[in-house]
Amino acid sequence: MQQMLKQAQKMQQQLAKAQAELAEAELTGTAGGGLVTVTVAGTGEVKSIKIDAKAVDPEDVETLEDLVVAALHNAAEAARELTERKMGPVTGGMGGLGLPGF
Repeated sequence: MQQMLKQAQKMQQQLAKAQAELAEAELTGTAGGGLVTVTVAGTGEVKSIKIDAKAVDPEDVETLEDLVVAALHNAAEAARELTERKMGPVTGGMGGLGLPGF
């Protein structure tokens, strides 16, 4: 029983460390050959969106909207991959321990 408690505490420490690393990480997603760039934290929080002036066409707002969405998806995928790399070894493939967002 004592050993199980020690393992649980170690896993909890590793989980906290991985979560802190994710919160500090910044990932970038781009679209349109770099016309739109989105930066997100490893937690998925959007930090910034940069739009090149060349992407701004008042007569074609839909393309810009699509580029922003594509860049957001790209950045979210990078955050998801980082989460898997950081959390996978900690959770041992247990599906994120059923924690929301993992």
